[in-house]
Amino acid sequence: MPIKLMCIAGARPNFMKLAPLLALLRRNPAFSAILVHTGQHYDEKMSGQFFTDLGLPMPDFNLEVGSGSHAQQTAEIMKRFEPVVLAEKPDAVLVVGDVNSSMACALVASKLQIPVIHVEAGLRSFDRAMPEEINRVVTDAIADVLLVTEESGRLNLRAEGVPPERIHLVGNIMIDSLRLHVEKARHSGILMRLGVNGEPFGLVTLHRPSNVDEPGQLTEIMEALSSIAAEVPLYFPVHPRTRARLDPLRFGAGPMRLIDPLGYLDFLCLMSHSSIVLTDSGGIQEETTVLGIPCLTLRNNTERPVTVEEGTNIVAGNSQDTILAAWEQMKNAPKRGRIPQYWDGHAAQRCISVLQSYFCVKEELN
Repeated sequence: MPIKLMCIAGARPNFMKLAPLLALLRRNPAFSAILVHTGQHYDEKMSGQFFTDLGLPMPDFNLEVGSGSHAQQTAEIMKRFEPVVLAEKPDAVLVVGDVNSSMACALVASKLQIPVIHVEAGLRSFDRAMPEEINRVVTDAIADVLLVTEESGRLNLRAEGVPPERIHLVGNIMIDSLRLHVEKARHSGILMRLGVNGEPFGLVTLHRPSNVDEPGQLTEIMEALSSIAAEVPLYFPVHPRTRARLDPLRFGAGPMRLIDPLGYLDFLCLMSHSSIVLTDSGGIQEETTVLGIPCLTLRNNTERPVTVEEGTNIVAGNSQDTILAAWEQMKNAPKRGRIPQYWDGHAAQRCISVLQSYFCVKEELN
């Protein structure tokens, strides 16, 4: 009988990380992969388009949990996920990243004595004010197999007492998706639709509660971005939660263009053609490093230190002064980083090899 793996997706970054792994699992007769979409991101722009762009199959189960506070959303995911697990009886539950869906489904599986596999384990910002940091710590504490993207993840897990035999450095699976789709993405029609005419431009993303929920903090960041936009046009695909908080502040005039959220291929096209990216997203720090594009992270920390140590990323803080100082630094001495170990487009294959070893199955065609 094939090993039944229940793979969990809830938010946009999960889809990019699951797509290459799911493709290999479903080609491998040693495994039977079930896709569960929790519905944490539930509208077409935030999740539906990603299934099309990434070639993901429709989910076997959609929990349709929708939005809510962290506690409400986590509780609702657990409540709806448990009956699916009890009915399907998977051999393991595989979660990716650090969203509420990952932690909630890992908790359900662990309490039912079902092994938990965590892809992108060990990342730490050491900032417990970040909801994602809580999700990372809890998920890693109960995971049985921890698949790590960079060396810092391995060191963090060892420092927390995780036995070395449970930790596997496999590389960055989201980069598998980037490498697979970047050439196709570069031919997206988004540049024409936006009227980009070959001049340098920057790309902005902003969604973390610490940046967008408090009007004073959001104003500080937006004023810095407006100053930068006076030098280079900025395109800003606006997350729905950010849009709701920006509207009363009346930003968006002039060279900073606020646009609707983009699908994966359109966003990747825009990013691959940009001259700088300003973001508070962890995954975008990684993608810009591989694409060789300067990145300013609009936070005071990063859980992905390899993007700073080896990549193109500068942690710019989230005050107007620190952001503008980082902007001047980037202009005067752009980082020319290198691609980290195992960010080569083959991380999914290494994940499969670890899973085959864990379940004691023979090598199969992948």
